[in-house]
Amino acid sequence: MTDTRLLHTVGVRAMEWLWAHRDGFRLEPDVDPEIGFLERFKPIGELALVCKVLFREGVTGSRQAELARRLLDHVWRETLDGGRMLVRGQRTEPISPIPFEVYLPFRELGYSQPEVEEAAVLNHRLHSWTAFETTPTRRLGLSAFQRRFGLDPRPPEGEALAATWLARAPEPWTVEGHIAYDVTHAVFHLTDWGESPEGLPPRLADYLAAWLPVWIDDWLDLRRWDLLGELLVVDACLPAPTLDGRAWAGFAAAQRADGAMPAVREMPAADGDELFDLVYHPTLVAAFASALATSRSLTALTHTAS
Repeated sequence: MTDTRLLHTVGVRAMEWLWAHRDGFRLEPDVDPEIGFLERFKPIGELALVCKVLFREGVTGSRQAELARRLLDHVWRETLDGGRMLVRGQRTEPISPIPFEVYLPFRELGYSQPEVEEAAVLNHRLHSWTAFETTPTRRLGLSAFQRRFGLDPRPPEGEALAATWLARAPEPWTVEGHIAYDVTHAVFHLTDWGESPEGLPPRLADYLAAWLPVWIDDWLDLRRWDLLGELLVVDACLPAPTLDGRAWAGFAAAQRADGAMPAVREMPAADGDELFDLVYHPTLVAAFASALATSRSLTALTHTAS
């Protein structure tokens, strides 16, 4: 287990950078149709999910919590225009689940846009929503989001899980590239982003406990910081997290003094919007991993003291 202060500092720095670069959470309403208007919603949805984790875990300092709330207010009011841009996105691509995926964490944090909710209820009735072609892991996530919204998951989460890579527990040495992200996101969805670790079936928890240390060592040595951060989140979702000190020391050392986290090896030679697009995700992951690891570390210290 590593030092709780180190775990916490990674998250504080990440949130400082995200606030300083909040204009990077931008939309491009006039983007080329071949690229797609809805593509720019992804960073906003990820921000809302991570901020929800920060508030839920209750281990952030007052400054970090304030920045998270100000960031949410900014993107909801300024970027999403009070949710009206989500409505526009839904009208642009009526069957796309993206507006619903982005909206749900905002809704759980007290924001409201009735037209998006009406569209979600309508789409839930359509065969097209379940026929919408996507990866098994994302399908699992959509089922989990439907449950959290109050709808019956289509398909049921158990059925969706069975189709994922993780559920089949295949050869662990094949975990690389997109497969690794399928593993991490399956865990995120099963545990509601770390809120309910008991949602991870015991056989999968045992599989991950056996192989996660190997994967963490591999990605640490390769300096794949974005993926390493997600694996550190998975570790914090296990019944007995390791909070690997070597991995966390390397992860923290990769973070720039201003809080930005590179995705791979060193910070890219870029600035402005280009830099934001390259590093916003690993920086969000750093805040996510920090919140969960800090919470688990404090829980372990409490148990030790008692």
